[in-house]
Amino acid sequence: MATVNFLVKGKENPSTIYLRFRHGRSHDYTKSSGKLINPKHWSSKKKAPLPRSPELINLAVDLDDLSKGLVKKFNDTNRAEINGEWLEKQIDLLNGMDEPVEDKPENLSEHITDAIQYIIDTANTRENSKGGLGLSTSRVKSYQNLKNIIEAFQGKKKLKIRDVDQKFGRDFMDWLINKRQYAESYARKKIDDLKTVCRDAEIQGIPISPQLRKVKGGKTKNNYILYLSPGELKQIKETKLDNPALENARKWLLLGCSIGQRGGDLLKITKDNFVNRNGLDVIELKQQKTGKQITIPILPTTREILQDGLPHEISIQRFNEFIKQVCKKAGLDTPTEGSKVLVPEKEKTQKRKNREKRKVVAVYPKWELITSHVCRRTFATNQYGILPTPLIMQITGHGTEKMFLNYIGKNSYDFAHQIAQFYNSQTNQE
Repeated sequence: MATVNFLVKGKENPSTIYLRFRHGRSHDYTKSSGKLINPKHWSSKKKAPLPRSPELINLAVDLDDLSKGLVKKFNDTNRAEINGEWLEKQIDLLNGMDEPVEDKPENLSEHITDAIQYIIDTANTRENSKGGLGLSTSRVKSYQNLKNIIEAFQGKKKLKIRDVDQKFGRDFMDWLINKRQYAESYARKKIDDLKTVCRDAEIQGIPISPQLRKVKGGKTKNNYILYLSPGELKQIKETKLDNPALENARKWLLLGCSIGQRGGDLLKITKDNFVNRNGLDVIELKQQKTGKQITIPILPTTREILQDGLPHEISIQRFNEFIKQVCKKAGLDTPTEGSKVLVPEKEKTQKRKNREKRKVVAVYPKWELITSHVCRRTFATNQYGILPTPLIMQITGHGTEKMFLNYIGKNSYDFAHQIAQFYNSQTNQE
């Protein structure tokens, strides 16, 4: 005879109520019942909700109906068909989760990989963060990477959208960081991408886990704030270079640190971006990532850099390569903790196109960590406390002061120090 019992694992609120189905020695499966409860309202002894409220009483009735329904389904089914997938299917049917959804796209199923592929296939008609249509190439690539990662994580079993609950989130994070050796920031980003996929599937009529909102992704605090100090910029400026390509890259680097833009926006600047507005010379550009229109006043430092014209066009890859060499020649070799993207030893045996890179945190000579992003952070960090913060944010494109201060690594001690300096200056004026 088949038996059904219920159990709750863990103490988080809410927790999943699991169902254990047994028949003899050959059939023993534990699956999610699709129900949630506060563990404080669960009786481990009675294996049922405590009758403390009408909602809990109704939940107990639902679980009893689910148990009876499964036993009936089992009695009506050929024993050779009974397995874990059969049990999941019957639980879904009894919970009303496997009913056909009207107007659901034909090429979208309940499986995670299919939901990701659906987003990729419809990328050109999706609204992007800039308010237009069409996801960027990098965004589509991010979803393709997510699909590859999920395929590796799930193995032969095809995971479903509704499988993404708190336990899934913890297991997936553990696998990403400890098995795949991804950086925490990248692992969290993949979980956020997965949650986006699940929410999109929900809109299309695919059931999701009630715990989806509690699956934790989010951003990590940036512990490695890398920028060039005024003294280091002077070293770079005064270093003798005998290579025209390095001289050109240095000019782009100094310009970038003067106007505070991302590498992709910086290297697309042409003479057409220089305009005069009401007698003020400015640089106008539209940021690729945010779609924001930015106006940057041409400061004396910028004029000095550009006194003999703009640097020559260069790709972002070459720029990143050359500015490392520029900074090396300038003697920026202070041991600095940070992360570099490297190919792990175990990946080096793979074909080049199949190799996966990882961010490796360690202490390196500073010049090895320099990339195009140092331009924006250098500008923001060096101008903080000199220019009013809202003006710096207008140039860097940060949406909130909190985001900006986190970006340059300011904390409560910095604020206290700044307040003390302000009061000292006021006292000295009296």
